[in-house]
Amino acid sequence: MSDDISKRRLGRGLAALIGEMDQPLPSGDTQRTVNPDRNVPIEFIARSARNPRRHFDESELQDLAASIRQHGIVQPVVVRTVEPSRFEIIAGERRWRAAQLAGFTEIPVIIRDVDDRTALELAIVENVQRSDLNPLEEALGYDQLIAEHGYTQNDLGEIIGKSRSHVANSLRLLKLPDPVRDMLAQGSLSAGHARALVSTSDPSGLAKTIVSKGLSVRDAERLAQNDIKGQSEPQRQSVPETKDSDTLALERSLTDALGLDVKINHKASGGQIRISYKTLEQLEAVCKLLERA
Repeated sequence: MSDDISKRRLGRGLAALIGEMDQPLPSGDTQRTVNPDRNVPIEFIARSARNPRRHFDESELQDLAASIRQHGIVQPVVVRTVEPSRFEIIAGERRWRAAQLAGFTEIPVIIRDVDDRTALELAIVENVQRSDLNPLEEALGYDQLIAEHGYTQNDLGEIIGKSRSHVANSLRLLKLPDPVRDMLAQGSLSAGHARALVSTSDPSGLAKTIVSKGLSVRDAERLAQNDIKGQSEPQRQSVPETKDSDTLALERSLTDALGLDVKINHKASGGQIRISYKTLEQLEAVCKLLERA
């Protein structure tokens, strides 16, 4: 199967491959919407190590377990066969975990025979569409699809129903140091707070200030801008020429669109555009965009 065909198929949404069984039910609805293929002993099912979702709130799992004890598992877990009588979860790890807490010995499943690539794609898209990922998990999922399967930011935007700038802004979070990533994963910082810190001199220190003072995103942006201006002061003293506001705005726009650092050096006789990349996959994505232009 070609890459383009796979992406178009995935772009039709989860219903094209796993049906409507894994969408949230209306409030109060406990009727099963899709019949399972079979019930499987819970110990024969394993989570996927490639599932982008890493954090599961314990109190929410306990609440779901209580609901499962009362109503059963309304929506089957979607799995694939990895060896005879052994299965790996594609969608529904949260229900699988809660069923174990509820003391269930078997759960209803729907079996889909898909390869590693499609299983990863479905896991990422399913979690994003259900808003089950924290911002860092979402960014790591996008990065995984780009690095392993050659997706561009535009491809991902079309598949998940988000703008390319949303994907680019998500990927920018991966430039942050681990302490800030931890705060983001734990929910201490929002994605808006974290994005403001990407270009600062001390993201970890500023993040601690934001959390300790309970700053809003707008306050965090002002704090970050003050830090960035402080970094640029020595350069402005030693380099007489400064960039005008239009050039700076264009740099920011291109950086957000590509998800890569873009610098423009413009002079009366011409200029240069510099795009910085870290991996060959990022270089390849830029080359594809230029070929389409």
